[in-house]
Amino acid sequence: MEVQEIKFDTLGGLSDEQFFAFCQANKQLKFERSAEGEIFIMGLTGSETGTRNANIIIYLGIWNLKYKSGRIFDSSTGFKLPNTAVRSPDAAFITYERWNALSESEQKRFAPICPDFVIELMSQSDHLPNLQAKMQEWIKNGCRLAWLINADTLEVHIYRADSSVTLVQGADSVLFGEDVLPNFSLTLGEISL
Repeated sequence: MEVQEIKFDTLGGLSDEQFFAFCQANKQLKFERSAEGEIFIMGLTGSETGTRNANIIIYLGIWNLKYKSGRIFDSSTGFKLPNTAVRSPDAAFITYERWNALSESEQKRFAPICPDFVIELMSQSDHLPNLQAKMQEWIKNGCRLAWLINADTLEVHIYRADSSVTLVQGADSVLFGEDVLPNFSLTLGEISL
């Protein structure tokens, strides 16, 4: 997904309320904000990436319907991280316990919480070093498990709360939710079905 940066330094940046209002006034676009206040326009994905993302959400949703462990979020959801960045993963999960600790007002905006689990799906226009930095940001802000999936090369970088990173390769590779998503598994090749 092509990313374009918007500079607001001459305006003194945008407050949380102004950024939320800006995003709501431009719902046809997807934005992220870095901890430094830089705003990025996230381009639309191609059909293939959209299908893969939908498949991931379906698998997570089916698992969550069975185990009722928390909330599943899609790629249009923004989260305000502890470092003040507002990020939007392709898929996310937050336990009910943590989600329900937020006020109703916090749940309706960019929730001030880092998901327990995130997936970032690499598209053809993404740059691996940028996504790897974003994955590290998720982990540093409290994410317990994160998958960076490149469905074209059938590779997944698995990031864990202990700062370890594991590379898994091959269509038959099975990804596990570990202690974050108990009993959840996904075969890498299933993403592209």
